[in-house]
Amino acid sequence: MKNQNEGFEPEIIEALKSELKASGKSFKIIEGEEENSDEFVNFLFIGMYEGKEVIYDAALYTLRLHHSSEVYELAEHEAAKKFPNFKGIRYEEDENGNLKPLSSEDEEIGWFITEIIMDIEEEEIVKVQEFIDIDTHHDYGIGLDAAIHVEFIDEKVIDRFVKQFNDDTIKLDETFYAFQSEEEEEDVED
Repeated sequence: MKNQNEGFEPEIIEALKSELKASGKSFKIIEGEEENSDEFVNFLFIGMYEGKEVIYDAALYTLRLHHSSEVYELAEHEAAKKFPNFKGIRYEEDENGNLKPLSSEDEEIGWFITEIIMDIEEEEIVKVQEFIDIDTHHDYGIGLDAAIHVEFIDEKVIDRFVKQFNDDTIKLDETFYAFQSEEEEEDVED
């Protein structure tokens, strides 16, 4: 019987192994709908699960990004309580690719969300810690979400993560952290 999940198929695993060997890396970065950045990377790697090789479809992000996401989600929740029609702010582009102005209600909601975010951060209401979540019901291989306390995610960080994950030597930091938004520095003329 053939597995429905290709990430468990021996031929697919062997193909990825060959690709990784040719690249000299322990992982393959996935370019796609999720925008990889210095705070988030989606990649594939081969690891073990229940004594068999499997492809892991991993999303690794910084603890700061995880915190920002949690803060924003909480702020949106508060906005939904205050504004019954709130379904999320949607930015639209005009025919030239420029952002169209928001409606006055969306602008008011946007300012409300910004204020809530500032309050949440100032009062350190949201605190996050490092984690790894495994999803064995993923559509391709095994899904892995992880947030680690690093300034940025680069190939060195990914390689160390894959090695420690596969060697079962990852030690997650159990400390809870809160972050402040980094404000844009403005040039002030005297």
